[in-house]
Amino acid sequence: MIAIPVKNAAGESVGEYELDLDQIAPPVNKQLLHDVVVMYEASRRVGTSKTRSRGQVSGSTAKLYRQKGTGRARMGARRTPVRRGGGHTFAKTKTDWSYRLPKKAVRLAKLMALRSKFEDGQALVLDTLPLEVPRTAEMHQVLVALGLVDVSCLLATDGYDRNAWLASRNIPTLWVAPSQEMNAYSLLHQHRLMIVKSALVQLCSPDSDSPV
Repeated sequence: MIAIPVKNAAGESVGEYELDLDQIAPPVNKQLLHDVVVMYEASRRVGTSKTRSRGQVSGSTAKLYRQKGTGRARMGARRTPVRRGGGHTFAKTKTDWSYRLPKKAVRLAKLMALRSKFEDGQALVLDTLPLEVPRTAEMHQVLVALGLVDVSCLLATDGYDRNAWLASRNIPTLWVAPSQEMNAYSLLHQHRLMIVKSALVQLCSPDSDSPV
């Protein structure tokens, strides 16, 4: 059981939150985190590059001119890869690099990544996020008050917060995600975690079954 300081949007400490790390997840398994992150990275690969082989290039398959008697080098069809405009020898094809690990493993990796943020002192609990209008300047002031301006950060909210999302679009170092949609990749990609207290309570509840 550890005591996590709770801060408000002005950077002031407003209390503590008692957190049992063993209730969130078992000790961190680095191999599992690695496998899940590689899965997410593979799914992000586009894989749409494509080139034409000699069989896909339009043109005649006939020999350009006879083998002997012209005084020139022998030459085959126009679509051969050695000629300009011909097909590629090893043409690229569209590839789907994505794959999926078991759902329980992916969910466990997310909780382990969340635990690692608290163990390494990279998590910050925010009491509330009072954004009445979606302004980037107000979100920037919150980051300044909490000392998170020059570092990559993930903001975890309790459900979809439209104002927080709109106010963060122009801040390249800040990602925003509802607690239900967080995953191990987003937690580990961003150096710091700023989580709203209500979202943390939801994640720590024993009946929490958020999607992965």
